[in-house]
Amino acid sequence: MFYRGASTMTLYIIGMGLTDEKDITLKGLEIIKQCDIIYMENYTSLMQCSLADLEKLYGKKIILADRTTSEQGDEKIIEEAKHKNVAFLVIGDPFSATTHMELFKLAKEKKVEVQVIHNASILTAMGMTGLQLYKFGKTTSIPFIEYHPHLETPYNVFRENNLLGSHTLFLLDLKPEQKKFMTVNEALDILESIEKRKKENVIKDTMLVVGCARLGADDFIIKSGTLKEIKRFDFGKPPHCLIIPGKLHFIEEEMIKMWK
Repeated sequence: MFYRGASTMTLYIIGMGLTDEKDITLKGLEIIKQCDIIYMENYTSLMQCSLADLEKLYGKKIILADRTTSEQGDEKIIEEAKHKNVAFLVIGDPFSATTHMELFKLAKEKKVEVQVIHNASILTAMGMTGLQLYKFGKTTSIPFIEYHPHLETPYNVFRENNLLGSHTLFLLDLKPEQKKFMTVNEALDILESIEKRKKENVIKDTMLVVGCARLGADDFIIKSGTLKEIKRFDFGKPPHCLIIPGKLHFIEEEMIKMWK
């Protein structure tokens, strides 16, 4: 690695962790401090600290990359990494959101040195609910319904997972530029609206659901209960996520009761 004395220019894709500026790994922090250009994606999740907090600890100016900058500006980032050391910071783990694989792939295709520094992600943090990670099925996202009036994917993914007895993690939409972040309550409303349209009796008032907010932070919230109960609960600040459990092991049942 260049900070050990190597001279090769490199693109570093660095996981930031889930919560604040202190979640960065020691390796990640050391690399950031020696990079020439620092990008940070701000569209897959939300940190519980300010940009100023990050810049103070990292000692570097950070360029925010929205979805357009990242997905359409990959070529620019790769070109910069041919001549400079560039860090691309990702909330959580670099590959917990598949969108960042394209940047990694393009770097490889362009013969640019690329290294990945991993960190915690929502895909592991949700283990705190007591649900066993290996029993989760396909993860799906719930976008804002006004942009997807005919939405069915999260409903269909849950139905397929449920048939197998698997748990389902729903990642909830966010639009930071509009300061718009989907809540657990809104996500459940969307699933119910799809149920009303499809009428397959997949989403029910009495089904067990688990709502989570700010996993990884000191003020995290996990609440379990029926869909009807959880819809009435205020989970506070974003980011939120939703889990609908499948078939429960008795140890999972005991853990889930702790969060009622």
